[in-house]
Amino acid sequence: MTLARYIYTPDPQEGTLLTPINNSAPIRFFIDNLPINRQGVDPLMRGLEIGMAHGYWLYGPFTLLGPLRNAGPLVATLVGLVSTLGLILILTIGLSLYASLADDVPEFGREGWSRVAGGFLIGGVGGAIFAFGLLQISPLFLGILGLP
Repeated sequence: MTLARYIYTPDPQEGTLLTPINNSAPIRFFIDNLPINRQGVDPLMRGLEIGMAHGYWLYGPFTLLGPLRNAGPLVATLVGLVSTLGLILILTIGLSLYASLADDVPEFGREGWSRVAGGFLIGGVGGAIFAFGLLQISPLFLGILGLP
């Protein structure tokens, strides 16, 4: 039984090895349904969805593991929010630079990548603020439920 096989592709960056991991049906289904690969979605919406996810999940580590995590709950959450917004801004600048500096951008073109970057910024800021808001009102919900 062969677990991996080589295929010939003229472009070495595409990869030449098919394995059970990168060629199985569930993995293909997952990769094809990621926002960046989904067919028929506007680039702005792709960037918005990707940005919301990144803003939301980047907020937690900055808040709970940041250098000011023991400075008080409000300080830690605010520093986590500002740090997340800073990283989202840096990532947006990187996306914008990619769109303006890449010679051949086949996926969306320069205008499309610019829209992805704009959506990423809006979504990332929104996701981080949403996570911040959830953390701020969590004591209220815990009090209503009678949990410590």
